[in-house]
Amino acid sequence: MKWITREHVKVDRVACPWLIKKFVDPQAELLFVPREQVMEVAEREGATPFDVSGVELGHHGPHCSFEAIVDKYQISNPAVKLLAQIVNGADAAWETFNRPEAPGLEAIAEGF
Repeated sequence: MKWITREHVKVDRVACPWLIKKFVDPQAELLFVPREQVMEVAEREGATPFDVSGVELGHHGPHCSFEAIVDKYQISNPAVKLLAQIVNGADAAWETFNRPEAPGLEAIAEGF
């Protein structure tokens, strides 16, 4: 299956592909395109968009795209649930979970 998101990965856009490949679709083909082309290319390629405004697997309220994927695909692994809180704190900058690891992950991701 094809999955698509915006180019120039940061926290959520690097964590989501890992999650997809490890827990949802091991054969996933990942596409990274300019923001304004995501929906057009998704339609043409039959790809599932993620971490894009207005899509099911995107940000909703204080929750990031990683969390949307965990919820949709009912990933119950406790380590993934904890990682979702860390990704949320690093990506969304909300104090939802107050995970102390979040600033470190954000700093690493800024280096991408």
